[in-house]
Order: sequence, then C-alpha cells, then structure tokens
Amino acid sequence: MAVTATKPASRPSTATASRTGAAAVTAALVLVVAVLAVADITQGTAAVGPAEVVKALTGRADPDDASVVIASRLPRMTAGILVGAVLGMAGAVLQSVSRNVLASPDTLAVNAGSYLALGLAGATGVSLPLFASSGVAFAGGLAAAAVVLGLSGLGTGTVRLVLAGTALALGLNSVTEGLLLLFPEQTEGLYQWNQGSISQNGFDGVLQMLPVALAGLVGLLLVARRVDALALGDDAARGLGVPVRATRVTVVVLAALLSAAAVTLAGPIGFVGLCAPALVRPLARRFRGFARSRTTVPVAGLAGAGLVLGSDVLLRALVPADLAVAVPTGVVTSLVGAVFLVVTALRLRDTAGAGAPDRLRIPSRAVFLTTLAVLAAVLAGVTVAAVLLGDSKLLLGDVVNWAQGRAGRTVSFVLDTRVPRVLSALLAGAALALAGTLVQAVTRNPLAEPGVLGVSGGAALGAVILVTTAPVAGSWSVAGAAFAGAAVTAVVVFGLAARGGFRQNRLVLVGVGVAAGTTALISLLIVLTDPFNATKALTWLSGSTYGRTTPDVLPVALALAVGIAVAVARRTELDLISLDEDTPRLLGLRPAPSRLGFLVVSVVLSATAVACAGTIGFVGLVAPHAARALVGRRHVRVVPVAVLLGAALVCTADLIGRTVIAPAQLGAGLMTAVIGTPYFLHLLVRSRR
Repeated sequence: MAVTATKPASRPSTATASRTGAAAVTAALVLVVAVLAVADITQGTAAVGPAEVVKALTGRADPDDASVVIASRLPRMTAGILVGAVLGMAGAVLQSVSRNVLASPDTLAVNAGSYLALGLAGATGVSLPLFASSGVAFAGGLAAAAVVLGLSGLGTGTVRLVLAGTALALGLNSVTEGLLLLFPEQTEGLYQWNQGSISQNGFDGVLQMLPVALAGLVGLLLVARRVDALALGDDAARGLGVPVRATRVTVVVLAALLSAAAVTLAGPIGFVGLCAPALVRPLARRFRGFARSRTTVPVAGLAGAGLVLGSDVLLRALVPADLAVAVPTGVVTSLVGAVFLVVTALRLRDTAGAGAPDRLRIPSRAVFLTTLAVLAAVLAGVTVAAVLLGDSKLLLGDVVNWAQGRAGRTVSFVLDTRVPRVLSALLAGAALALAGTLVQAVTRNPLAEPGVLGVSGGAALGAVILVTTAPVAGSWSVAGAAFAGAAVTAVVVFGLAARGGFRQNRLVLVGVGVAAGTTALISLLIVLTDPFNATKALTWLSGSTYGRTTPDVLPVALALAVGIAVAVARRTELDLISLDEDTPRLLGLRPAPSRLGFLVVSVVLSATAVACAGTIGFVGLVAPHAARALVGRRHVRVVPVAVLLGAALVCTADLIGRTVIAPAQLGAGLMTAVIGTPYFLHLLVRSRR
C-alpha cells in the first residue's frame, strides 16, 4: 500500500504577518494624527466650533468664521504636522547613525545653534525673508551638531553626547540672550520665538518650508540602505562597501536641514526628535516591517506629528483659551521630553561607576599657603576694581570717605548701589563653589554641579514663582522660595540617582532632565503672568546682580558661613566619603547620614545664591576642579581655595558684564556660562581619553 506524504497546511508566513501588522500600525498612527488634526482645528479663542469649521471648509461659512479657520487654525494645524514630522524624522536618523538612543536635534544643540545664528542676524539689523532665515538657521544648527559629535564621538557614549550637547547649548543660549539684552529692538520677539509656537498667520511659512522638508525626506530615503548597514557596525558596513564617514556626514547634514526648516517655521519645539523615535523603536522589535530606515523614518515622522498636535490639543484643553494662545507649544513638548529623559536615565544600563574624581595628589604645605595667598590677593584686587569701576569711575579716597560717612551725594548714591552688587557676586560665587565641592565629594562625580543637576533650576523656579505672584516679597521670602524649589528638585534628582549608588551617568542624566523641566516651567510661568516682559525673565535667568541691596545678601552670607563651618569641621568625613563606599564603613563612619547632611547644606547654598544673584552656571563645576588641580584632594585645602576661586570668578564676570559695554550690562551668569562651557567640554574630552 503506497503511502502518500501529505504536506501540512501552510500557515501565513511570518513576514506576511509582520507586513500586515506594520501596515495596521501605520494606518492607526495616520488615524490618530487625523483625529488630533481635526480636534486642533476646532480649538481656539474665537467661537468657531466644529459646525462652523465644516462650513468654512465647504465654502458655506460666515466670512469672519472662514477667516479664522482658513487664515489661522488650518495653518496652525498644518505647521504642527510639518514641524512634528520633520523633527521626528531627523531624530530617527540621528539615533540610527550614532547608535545612540538620546541623539536628537535638542541633544546635539542644533536648536541652540540655529537660535544663535538667527540672533546674530537679528542683532545686525538685517531683515531676512523666511527662506533666507532658514539658511541661516541651517548653518548655525549644522555647526553646533558638528561640534557636539566631534567632542562626544559617534556611538562612544550615550550620556557623553547629551552632556556635550547640553553644555554647548547653555553656552550658545547665553551668548544669544546677551544679544537679546544688548539689542532689544533689533531682536524683538526672538525670545518668545525661542519657546516654540506653531501659531501661523496664513500658509506662507508652511508653503515655503514644505519643499525643504520634502528635499530632506527624499535625501534620507535615498541613503536609507546605507543607514541600515551602519546599524551592523562600522566594520560590517565597510565590508558591504558603504562609505561610513560620508554616510554619517550626509545624514547629519540632512537632519540639520530638516531641523532648520522646523526651527524657522515654529521656533525650537523641544524634545520631539528625542521622543518620537523612542515611540517607534518598540514597534521595530515587534514588526519586521519597521526594521528598516525606509519605513522607520516616515513612521517616526507620523509619531512626531502626533506629539506636536497632541501637545497643542492638550494645552488648549487644559488651559483657558485666552491663556492658551500665549503658551508656546514648545513649552509643553519640553515638559514631556524632560520626563522622558528622566525615565530613560533610570532605564539605561550605567557602566560608569562613581569613582573618585581625581587621582591622589598631596602638594606641600608651602604650595597650599602660596596658592591661598595669591588667590586672596587676586580676590582683593578684583573686589577693589569692582567697587571702583563701572559707569562712574571712583577713587579709593571716595570709598574711604563713603565708609566714614563723609562722601558727597553722587558718590554715596553710586557706592550705595554698587557695593551690594559686588557683595552679591562675591558671596554667590563662593556659595556655588562650596556647593559644587560638596556635591562632587558626596557623589564622587567630577561632572556634578548644582546647575547641571537641576538644583539651581529648581531654586530659580521657586524664586520666579514667588516674584511673579508676589512682586513685593522680601529677601528672606525669595530665599525661602528658592530653597523650597531647590529642595524639591534635589529630592527628585538625588533620590532617583541614589538607586545603585549615585552612578555618574544616571545622576547627571536625571539632573539634565530635571533642569530642562524647570527651564520649561519658568518659561511657562513668565509667559502666563507677563508674556510681554521678556527682559525681566532674561535678566533673572542671566544671573544679574542688578538692583541688589544689602538685605538681599544676608541669606547667602549666613548660609555661606554655616556651610564653611560644616565643611571645615567635617573635612575628614568629606575626604572619606569622596574615596569610595567601603572605606568610611571600615572606619566606623555611616556614609548615608553624612551624605544627606552635606547634600542639604549644598542645596541651601545653591538656593540662597540663586535668590541673591539669579541663575549662575558652571561655577560649582569649575571652582572645585581648579582647586583640586592646585592643592590636591584634601578638603581642608580644597574648600578655602574653591571658595576664593568661586568668589573671584563671579565677581570678575560681574565686573566685565557691567563695564566692558557700559552703559549696557550683561549678567554675570552669561559670562560664567561663556567661560564654563569650554571648560566643561574640555573635561568631557579628557575623560574620553
């Protein structure tokens, strides 16, 4: 009897099922974007609901209603789709070629570079058409991305790229804010534009940027196969004949072009390029149809469009219509991105241990005393210069007469306003330097600093909340509000980073995310309470000592005195905690209470410094590093040297800011950011080596 082999019933192939699932997901994304687009059109200040929108689209509406829909709402919705799509696509390809899940136009400082380029163009008084502005923004963004990628290296460190981009963005934004303060008329409206808004007046902007976006998309699709090959590794890609360097350069240029189109049209819409690819990434693991860049890039664009439209719809649903008009969409996406960054930090594998910040050096006592004497002399010279120089130059005899109460009215007025400013700069710099010293010792992280970790941002948020809601609040009230804000952010940052023992990458990445969130909240608060007074916001956030009085310096003076006393009295504990986890325990010391106590002191110091002089960055990073380089790692020496360095640095920055371009002035925080950014980037390069 012949046996016939029967073939089992064939099932649909896995590939077919995967393609079907990918198509279904894509269709669902398109549907979500369409629903959000319809919802966005129906929202606004005018009483134009869904029925009026339908009539306007079919040509049967009242002329006023049709004008609202056609000239305002439809362009806004279209701009939201275009901006979200190009940012999502740019982020997807940047993450692919760098093999870095945190690469995006934001973390590569593309937005900051574009902002500076447009600020420079505006400061010159040249009026550029929209297309030319896009070219200027493209050049600035591309240059910034090249610097960040060159410093961080492609695929060599997830957090290193974020740190390099964040530091460069701080420096570039500081220069731009200085231009805005110096040329308020020429750069009018640029600060509000920098918050990111998709509101449009007609379709002109969208129509001009659409060809740029399409050209970028076509270019990305043409190099999609090469991008997929790069995912296999550089050696494998070269084996397949792919020019690795040329491909990366091409992709970065195309991503910068897309980002420039978005920035020109709507300003910097934060973190869309970071979040959109992250939403698509799990789909690529489940459906093989999304495994290739040719499909991933457009789907990331859909996700980006959904994020921008969803943020706009959510904003207008939660905030009253008259206020929602003033709130930029970029503020909402920045808040979402900040949360995403913190969550990503907690999920990333952190291979960087919390090692000691510097190798052990013990210079002689003579070196320490000589260094201390030189720094004291430098600080005295800077202080005298700061008191004598300004828009009105004085002599030492004028200061002596003022101190004895025998000065004239003009000299008394000048010194009554100038001396508190000098004291504010000295005390704030010293407090931030001491705070940075304590934080770096406790976390054993050479990149830890109150500004980078978001503590200064939290203090600024608390102070701004009080200042905007109660303008007559006193010095101690502002200091208390700043401490409350700093305490909340410190609990969040240090609490989340403490899991696993203050790992370097996790701590700094959580801090960067929290700092981004506080910046977005400050922008939101300023816009909601006083949207037309950008100068007030810029002056506060630039770390200005303008208008300070003697009572304003009392909180930081008291905090500094207590902080120095604690650091000197507990110097041995600081030395032990900064070594490792085991040594303190072997010597009978409980690290946890000591660490908590030092962190509380650092938070108080940071908060009172921010309340006194505004947001001043990088002092807590530069001063402790320089102190350890000069006198070694023993904190009995590091503390006084760091305090002197911090005071001298901020006082010098304040002096330069109010004398070099007098009668115009720049905040001390802008000057320290310009100084601190190159130093921070140098530390990143040195640590990579």
